[in-house]
Amino acid sequence: MAEATAGAGIERPARGQLRSALIAESFVLLSEKGLTGFSVAELARRLKVSTAAPYRHFRNREALLAVVAAQAADELTRAMETAAQAAGPDPVDRLAATTGAYVRHVSDRGAGLDVIFAPELRPLRDADLARAGRGLMTLLLDLARRAGHTDPSRSLLLLEQLFCLAHGYITLDAEAFLTRSRLSPEDVATRATHAATALLRGNVT
Repeated sequence: MAEATAGAGIERPARGQLRSALIAESFVLLSEKGLTGFSVAELARRLKVSTAAPYRHFRNREALLAVVAAQAADELTRAMETAAQAAGPDPVDRLAATTGAYVRHVSDRGAGLDVIFAPELRPLRDADLARAGRGLMTLLLDLARRAGHTDPSRSLLLLEQLFCLAHGYITLDAEAFLTRSRLSPEDVATRATHAATALLRGNVT
């Protein structure tokens, strides 16, 4: 039933607005179907345009996803910066806060690291996506360095652990595993932040 009614309330984009509508609806589709279920034909159906219309703006599925991924990376970087600043002066708290920010972002936008750093997008060598990805990693590595993790290889391993933790909370909450009823995105983000703080302060490797 959800398949039959998906996009039923979406209005056909006004002239000149299809590109932005495709990008916006891509985030919705990613949140519902994930990267493997992402379809340009489905986007066209939802926006009530022909299946050929999206290709007037994007040469293929990957080119559209690259634009979406770059926007997701920029949004995530800003969200993490905001969360780190709000966490106060302690560098460990600031780094841990990025885990909660990641949970909030994926809950809201449906586009996480699996989209931002998708292997299928690498052959494109998209300059904007590369810039956005570098900006995200620069922020995280700087926060890790300030938290006392100065070795680049160990910092990357630490970030891997933090994001595995965050993805775990997102996935288990979606499957109603954390409690008998799903938590709010903010509750899940708080739990992820607390777990990240414990990981960082315990120096788990």
